[in-house]
Amino acid sequence: MIVHVVGIGADGWEGLGLTARAAVAGAEVIFGSERQLDLVPADQTERVAWPSPLLPVLRTLLEQHAGRRICVLASGDPMFYGIGATLARILGPDRLRVLPQASSASLACARLGWQLADLPVVSVVGRPITPASVPFDRYLRLLVLSNDEHTPATLARLMTANGHGNARLTVLEQLGGPREHRLRGIAAEWSHEPGDPLNVVAVENPRQAAADRRSRVPGLPDTAYAHDGQLTKSEVRALTLAALAPAAGELLWDVGAGAGSVAIEWCRVDYGCRAMAFEQDEARAARIEQNAAALGAAQLTVLGAAPTAFADTEDPDAVFIGGGLTTPGVFEGCWSRLRPGGRLVANAVTLESEAVLLRLADEYGGTLRRLEFQHRGPLGGFTVWRPQLPVVQWAVTRDPQRTG
Repeated sequence: MIVHVVGIGADGWEGLGLTARAAVAGAEVIFGSERQLDLVPADQTERVAWPSPLLPVLRTLLEQHAGRRICVLASGDPMFYGIGATLARILGPDRLRVLPQASSASLACARLGWQLADLPVVSVVGRPITPASVPFDRYLRLLVLSNDEHTPATLARLMTANGHGNARLTVLEQLGGPREHRLRGIAAEWSHEPGDPLNVVAVENPRQAAADRRSRVPGLPDTAYAHDGQLTKSEVRALTLAALAPAAGELLWDVGAGAGSVAIEWCRVDYGCRAMAFEQDEARAARIEQNAAALGAAQLTVLGAAPTAFADTEDPDAVFIGGGLTTPGVFEGCWSRLRPGGRLVANAVTLESEAVLLRLADEYGGTLRRLEFQHRGPLGGFTVWRPQLPVVQWAVTRDPQRTG
């Protein structure tokens, strides 16, 4: 049996084509939200409003009506942040006939004169609104699919708190329907009352002054982090991330995380990058969470001391050991869990830690390098170069064929 998935806009039944109307009229049971079900003419067809949460019971609901002609209503384009992709995973694409309408993003671009092909679109439906979920620091323009009528004000406050208060927001409500409406304003001055829950927010974010910019390229200024001195310095951090070579979907273990800077900048490279930070000091662990929230690394989880906290965690694609090299079991625990082909990078400042790296490099191979940096500083009435503590860095890749 083919399940028809019909996209319906705010213009309701009048906006549907003949094929879509026939799919709805010919159904024996129609699924959809209460709002969507109210958009089609009332008749004797059985209607089932989606429960909340939906995903845990979706398969069961469909199985209960197996053998019947089923129509599922979705907002706009069912394959654009809609239920269509979920149904395709459950039933398989061959059992679906999707009849889309224009998506809210298409309609928003039509109103604004923006080109959709070049525009990032993010959804905060059922998700927290954070710098990670809404990457306003990365783009000059983007569209945000709102969760409800409070999303615009929440987004305005978040952008203002993160130095983007001069961004221009346009809220487009009930796009394509008879009650279509828009609101405009500057993030820092946003004072509009909550409007319609069905809305899209268009963000125009002027380029920030150099002092306010936070690049996604690793090596943020040290001043971007709250720390107690346990911080991988900017230059070393950039080289450390280069050696770790993050890629979308990969997981990093940051062991002895300190301020969490390496894990945070790993997550900032791509929204698919995830990290676990292992830190035994409770004050530092709390500070890592604060830094992650401030810098938009929602994909970071803070755990306890290594190697005890390694238990019951996912195997990593990469490991950074910034502290704890001399702690028994730390390296062994990391290496035994590192996925084949994964990268391990360890930095040492003390002679004791450096001796550990020399021994490990002899046993496992890899690359050793000594990093030294100097910064200009005053000396009386003159200027000199003041050296940072040198860092010895070991980088090694686990043999894809090796199992031990």
